[in-house]
Amino acid sequence: MEQLLDVSLSIPIPADKILISKVELQELREQSLSGVYWNMKDLEKKTARKSEWIKENILYPSRFRKFLDSANGGFVFYPQAKGQNWSFQASKMAAFLDKHFAEIFNK
Repeated sequence: MEQLLDVSLSIPIPADKILISKVELQELREQSLSGVYWNMKDLEKKTARKSEWIKENILYPSRFRKFLDSANGGFVFYPQAKGQNWSFQASKMAAFLDKHFAEIFNK
């Protein structure tokens, strides 16, 4: 017959560290992008791709543009005239990149 042992385990946590749940960590990450806007240079850093590649593979294909474009209620401002800059709502763009990763990078 098996015997169950009542074992307590104590793991010390250094004073300069905290312990939080994965859910709390995800919420903190999402909040860090709330109200933040990226420009094209920021998006280049996040994707490790040049702007030409980003435009060709993410921003201009109609399958993405129809819901990315702020003119359609999306979260990407497409410049309408020379001198205007791209603008990306960071939290939504990050979520889009995560959701569509395979579709974007495995063509």
